[in-house]
Amino acid sequence: MRWLSVLSLALAADAVAGSSWFSKAAYNKWHETELERWLSDHDIPYPTPADRKDLENLIQKNWDNYAVTPYKNWDSDKLTTYLQSKGVETKESAKSNKDALVSQVANAWYETEDKAQTAWTNVQDWILDTWTDSSLKAFADKHGIPVPQPRTRDTVLQKLRSNYETVAKKAGETAAYPGDWLYDTWSESDLKEWLDTHGFPAPQITDRNKLIAMVRRNSRLAYLKLQDQKNSAAASASAAYATVTDKLIDSWGESQLKEFCDKNGINVPQGSKVNELRALVRKNRAEILGDNVSASAASAFGAATSKAGNQYAKATNDASLAAQDAFNTVVDTWSESRLKAYLDARGVPVPQASKTDELRALVRRNAHKAAHPYSAWTWDDLSYDNLKKYLANSGNAAAKKVGESSSATRDDLVEAAQSAYSSASSAGGSSYASATSYLSHATEAAKKSTFDTWSESELKAYLDSYGIPVPQGSTLNELKAEARKQSTYFKYGTTNPASTAFAQLGENIKGAYQWVMGQLSAGSEAAKKKAGDVKEEL
Repeated sequence: MRWLSVLSLALAADAVAGSSWFSKAAYNKWHETELERWLSDHDIPYPTPADRKDLENLIQKNWDNYAVTPYKNWDSDKLTTYLQSKGVETKESAKSNKDALVSQVANAWYETEDKAQTAWTNVQDWILDTWTDSSLKAFADKHGIPVPQPRTRDTVLQKLRSNYETVAKKAGETAAYPGDWLYDTWSESDLKEWLDTHGFPAPQITDRNKLIAMVRRNSRLAYLKLQDQKNSAAASASAAYATVTDKLIDSWGESQLKEFCDKNGINVPQGSKVNELRALVRKNRAEILGDNVSASAASAFGAATSKAGNQYAKATNDASLAAQDAFNTVVDTWSESRLKAYLDARGVPVPQASKTDELRALVRRNAHKAAHPYSAWTWDDLSYDNLKKYLANSGNAAAKKVGESSSATRDDLVEAAQSAYSSASSAGGSSYASATSYLSHATEAAKKSTFDTWSESELKAYLDSYGIPVPQGSTLNELKAEARKQSTYFKYGTTNPASTAFAQLGENIKGAYQWVMGQLSAGSEAAKKKAGDVKEEL
């Protein structure tokens, strides 16, 4: 019987070990409202009313897929894009094997699974890091958190972190998985801009609570991506500064030495001779190559992503600013009707007798404003077949008749679809629910194949609605590419057209390279060559 006792003890030990993680999980200490909030944010249905155990069990089943290893839910394209951003080569044969890609991503992921498990135990340590400087300042001002001058980003973050739980308690709110109170100072445009900047476009969401939920559930991934970018920027800076060797210093003339000192904050006594300048540079080189530079690069990089008005932001082609400039350029070509449609899709009132330039200015001011669901643009890029399917399932007899007509043009179908949806919207109830449900399914299914089935005449008519002239001899693929470009800007505003979670990674790192080059503008060919090598690696 003794071996049975030993076996029982062994099984008990295994059971304890297996349940140890669950007992230490971050959500075990959450309030029930936070448990429900997490499930709701991740679109996981839960019974109401439900006791705490039911909620915890539901989270336990889904925790890894959303909080620890979110990439397991990604498709092959997204997995491949991530691996490429990390410099990991993927063979063509591997791209069709999702399990192999998931395994590669796991090995190259931002953090270990243990670290991911505990991230939500101290949310204040990271959740504010992706906020813009203006958002941090507004939060501090609203909650009366004194921040000493000068208000550097690091100082503000430190103060907000130390007061985070106090603010939540004063508001009578929970802080572990924070509610909407954390974003009280954010407008809908602020929420959409955050999503756009960090690669999570949300064109169909206008409900403020849903926008907040999307920001909240993506905050950890955005933070991890930002930290990765900062580290890359710091490494690039260190690699470039390392080229400042003794031989290089000896090759610089007086003007180059003075410029280097000036750009790196080295005080130069008046009347210093060339040899004295060289000695001064050598004396300070340890600091230039040390932690201060890496920290400075990372700090400047982080500030640039929030569009802070600092030296780095001015010196680099920041991805957000580049996106804004590209959007402005596209808007300059749009027709008056398309400008009005953009504003109408976002519920922006258009003053009567507005001139085209005034409309363009209004569009630019609303570049980040969330678009209303199922408005003008919703029907814009649905294919002929998808429109017919929608009309057949709309429950509207008149619309169904148009959809069944073999002579109906795409414009006829769009008009009928808009009319059917408008009727369902006015009627409300099951008619409206059915219309939105099918439309949501249709737009999601068509997202990846937009314009693929369109004819040349349909594409030209679509581009004509934007006022875009089509050059003679344009191929069908060129027309599709131009249509996708215009459609993307119309739907997403200043969102990066690639619309992936990692779309802006490359541009931001290139910005870091430009910053390094600015710091190394003492004219050395060797320095330029080394920095060029760094750029190639990026």
